[in-house]
Amino acid sequence: MPTDTKAYKRKTTSPFAALVYGMGLFLAACATPVSPTVAPSADIAPSAQIFSDYQAAPQIVLGDDMDAQSVSGMVFEDLNKNGVFDEGEPGLAGVKVSNGREVVQTDAAGGYTLPARDDMAVFVIQPSGYQVPHNADWVPQFAYQHKPAGTPKALRYGGLAPTGHLPEAIHFPLIQAGATDQFQCAVLGDTQAYSNTEIGYVRDSFIDDLLDLDLVDRPDCLLAVGDVLGDDLGLLPRLAEVIGAVQAPQWWVHGNHDFDWDADTDADSADSWRNMYGPNYYAYEIGDVVFIVLDNVVYPCGAADAQTPGREFCVTSDNKVYNGRIPDDQMQFVENLLAVTDEDKLLVFAHHIPFLTFVNQFTAPHQTDNVAELYDLVGDRPALSLSGHTHTLENLSPGDRFAGWLEMVGIDALPFRHIVAGAVSGAWYQGDFDTFGVPMSLQRLGAPRGWLDLDFNGNTYVETYYGTNLAADQRMWVSVNTPGFRSWYRDIMAWWESPPDTRDPIPPLSINDLPDVKTVTPLDLAGGTYLTANIWDGATETQVEAEIDGRVYPMMRTQPAEGEGVWLGALWADPFAIQRQLSVARYAHQSRSGIERNQGWEAFKGSRFGPAAPQPQAVIADRNSHLWHLSLPTDLSEGVHAVTVRATDRHGRMTSDTIVIELVDERPPARFRTEEFNAFENGPPIR
Repeated sequence: MPTDTKAYKRKTTSPFAALVYGMGLFLAACATPVSPTVAPSADIAPSAQIFSDYQAAPQIVLGDDMDAQSVSGMVFEDLNKNGVFDEGEPGLAGVKVSNGREVVQTDAAGGYTLPARDDMAVFVIQPSGYQVPHNADWVPQFAYQHKPAGTPKALRYGGLAPTGHLPEAIHFPLIQAGATDQFQCAVLGDTQAYSNTEIGYVRDSFIDDLLDLDLVDRPDCLLAVGDVLGDDLGLLPRLAEVIGAVQAPQWWVHGNHDFDWDADTDADSADSWRNMYGPNYYAYEIGDVVFIVLDNVVYPCGAADAQTPGREFCVTSDNKVYNGRIPDDQMQFVENLLAVTDEDKLLVFAHHIPFLTFVNQFTAPHQTDNVAELYDLVGDRPALSLSGHTHTLENLSPGDRFAGWLEMVGIDALPFRHIVAGAVSGAWYQGDFDTFGVPMSLQRLGAPRGWLDLDFNGNTYVETYYGTNLAADQRMWVSVNTPGFRSWYRDIMAWWESPPDTRDPIPPLSINDLPDVKTVTPLDLAGGTYLTANIWDGATETQVEAEIDGRVYPMMRTQPAEGEGVWLGALWADPFAIQRQLSVARYAHQSRSGIERNQGWEAFKGSRFGPAAPQPQAVIADRNSHLWHLSLPTDLSEGVHAVTVRATDRHGRMTSDTIVIELVDERPPARFRTEEFNAFENGPPIR
């Protein structure tokens, strides 16, 4: 019998099976000594990976030319893996190298020359079939930062020290990689750890999942699409080390919680990131895929930005704010890169702020206001957009339309697939703890915290979303939206939306006041009772049906993506998620330790929550782009009904979930029947 309870959890969700399994572990422990669980050795190569453990860095040859107007060097195959361009090591022709604007290809001998810029990163674009080196934490080492005078003011996290004049040469080492026609990348939305405690949550959910080989093969790359941290860049080394346990290259996107908040210009706002991680925008290739990493967080935006219609918000606040936009240098970089890229390659744009989003469709800072220009550059090439930022999971299909897009960014319908990849942190590590001691933290559209798997085959891909610390085959929440649920929801939300300083500190209702949504009456059916299926990565192409008593009913998506706005409120919310978001007991955690910050809980840069009566989360899944409804038939007979929901995704894969609904003439009492107990003069009979 296995001793890895996490691996077992991946194979079943049956409570009875779990009980039997637990009893088996107990009996086995009594019968034989139990050896301690041994973690995989750090030097064991991950399974099924195309990249090997190659630790080195670009070779910087110092020079003394104070007036150099260009930078040059070699891209070479590092046969002895020491990072040095040694005699006899071949140069590699046709490899792309960039200064963040221009893109050149190496000559027949492997040489390149680029014009110098006052503030730039010089980087090699990892070519298909090869691998750039990484450090001990698998962070790729492929760039040199050049900022002669350094960051112009002292920054909390250090910025960039003066680099002085250009090196005489920058040589980029590469080694050959394994076959890259098929590979797998794990996309991480918003790990957003604000503290060392929250790095522990990353470790005990996402990292734990990826090291569980019963889930999936370990990925060939990790792509974190921004807000890797929660404003404290000093946590970066530990987070990189923890994620490095996966032993896959860590490609990171710069997000709005990763910048230097004390910078005065956008040109300086990524300086500490550049010093501690690497370029804030770049590209790399694997197989038939070109990953183009953009920094579309312009911070701070100010008076000059506010001259452009739609950016007036840049000067309406006393605090510095950001704007979702692709800066001119990055747009030029993309144009130059595409000019030397095979048109059949799949372009994967990785950026933090979505190009367009369902959840913030009318909000300017949280979409990319000049994305139409990028779409023009892409044209008919195969492409995919990957983003984070909104703490939502949105699988938006080509042709999808939502109100607000045309007004906000000048785009009526999507030209290619856009995926907002959810969040490893879920809704910022809120909610009650799961069985692994990690906050449940259901996201803004009700999906679990988790990560997106992309399986590439040539220039095509299959996307799969995994909820962390959940069964590997789980893809949905199924529940029931009853009149009683809607009344309960509205009462709590009316209280929640009232002024905090005048309302009762105790909410009007808690989860104890919600009638069981899976026990329904004819009166409930007459008042509108709906089977709901929150298909986490559901898209326009997803087909959903429900089977009740042998009859099959199609379920309808609540947001058809045909140009409508957001449907908001109790009828459009996911009851499964809402029940866990509107009455969070974690607020009540108290102790006699005398440590003030250990009372209640913390999130968001040390913001305090509680101790208090159970409260709602700070964000509620009151809307949804991946929710399906079915009005329960009014002719259901009294009794118990097994209800199975089946969802078939755009790749033809079917997943299902089953719940049990009881139809009763009158709702039975919810609590222990004390009146029956007290009816006996001397208590109940002893058995």
